[in-house]
Amino acid sequence: MKIEADAKIAFPRALVFSTYRDKLADLVPHLPNVRSIQVKESEDAPQGAEGKTRKLNLWRAEGDVPKVAQAVIKPDMLAWDDHALWDQNEWSCEWRVEPHFFKDNIRCRGKNQFIDQGESTVLQIRGQLDIDLKGVKGVPSFLAGTVAPVIEKFIVALLTPNLTSVSKGLEAYLKQQPKA
Repeated sequence: MKIEADAKIAFPRALVFSTYRDKLADLVPHLPNVRSIQVKESEDAPQGAEGKTRKLNLWRAEGDVPKVAQAVIKPDMLAWDDHALWDQNEWSCEWRVEPHFFKDNIRCRGKNQFIDQGESTVLQIRGQLDIDLKGVKGVPSFLAGTVAPVIEKFIVALLTPNLTSVSKGLEAYLKQQPKA
């Protein structure tokens, strides 16, 4: 299932890019459905890659699990590791999300592009989510094909607003910062 979201942020690209990359945990008060973001790892210029930063962030979310998925997804499972490679040369961020449930059954990855529009920035978020529930405990094999699309829609519905709300939260955060 495709993940697509665009957001316009009323601040210059360099500021938006660096704030998103370096201050993500500070945005939590501005993010609905996000309980916390914890920076687990951060490495500038991995393997000598100039202008690149590798990050690993742990996200914890809040959300209502659909009834059909409640047998296999518990509210405390709404967490994921966000592996990101930020490239300031390309003004992009390649990301891979690993949910804390069905790790072997869910593939979610994509790329964010920060597009300069002078005093504002357009953030293009493009990604792909694929779920295969075969062999998952609690999901009968004859239901796996029926339940997987419901869970895909739930995860995309949980992720997409969080992706776009990060843009809104980032803008709200920047508006609160003292002018330089």
